[in-house]
Amino acid sequence: MKKLKRSARLVEMTQYLLERPHTLIPLTTFAERYQSAKSSISEDLAIIKEVFESEGIGELLTLAGAAGGVKYIPRQPKSASLAFIRRLCGQLEQPERILPGEYLYMSDLLSYPSLTNEVGKMFASAFGGQEIDVVMTVETKGIPLAYATAAYLNLPVVIVRRDNRVTEGSVVSINYVSGSSKRIQTMSLARRALKEQSRVLIIDDFMRAGGTVKGMMDLLQEFKASVVGVGVLVESGEVEEHLVDDYISLARLSGVDFKTRQLTVAPGNYFDEEEGNRTL
Repeated sequence: MKKLKRSARLVEMTQYLLERPHTLIPLTTFAERYQSAKSSISEDLAIIKEVFESEGIGELLTLAGAAGGVKYIPRQPKSASLAFIRRLCGQLEQPERILPGEYLYMSDLLSYPSLTNEVGKMFASAFGGQEIDVVMTVETKGIPLAYATAAYLNLPVVIVRRDNRVTEGSVVSINYVSGSSKRIQTMSLARRALKEQSRVLIIDDFMRAGGTVKGMMDLLQEFKASVVGVGVLVESGEVEEHLVDDYISLARLSGVDFKTRQLTVAPGNYFDEEEGNRTL
């Protein structure tokens, strides 16, 4: 690569880092790429670090030593996330979105990459401090959210199927009880899709009683894997008891009235502390 002016180098370095989150990049990589001294690269990184942190883009971690380098960690302030979620809640409160069983129609919103990317960055900010090997979801509407989250964490995605497919090869299947309908359903995962003893982050679009998430947890036991976190875009607040206790929700559905076609969607438990500070 030809030698760039410092202004151009800063722009190119920023783009390089943004495209490689949670990846340790040795300073020699930049020094050779831009034909510059490590001291100059360090000064550039200090500028980028300051901007990232002041603008809420994320953190830039610098590790010293022979095996050191720099790593970009995406982080979004809760205040910025809360503003976005409030707008999303307004969209979700449209009466025509009410579905039988106190579910919400969200497929149209989840088709926008701009929305799924924002949600992915929130989950990455919430779980970025955990040691995670893979992001897991169940087909189908949770898939775009899982991929967006995995992109910010630089991790692979594992998709649990609701039926067996020949193209999956050997699979592990379990029966689970839906928390809302109390019906027995089946989910499966290809044996090659997940290594044993993996650390898994579960992401889903909607959680009512938590039967599907609990089913994924039970399925992971067959792989001797552990769950390090659960993130859902919307949870139902109308359920007396969830089958899953430890989870993060970005929005909460409550107060559904089928007669008047009115419902309330508020920020989820991820923002409880933020909301509490606002009311004091």
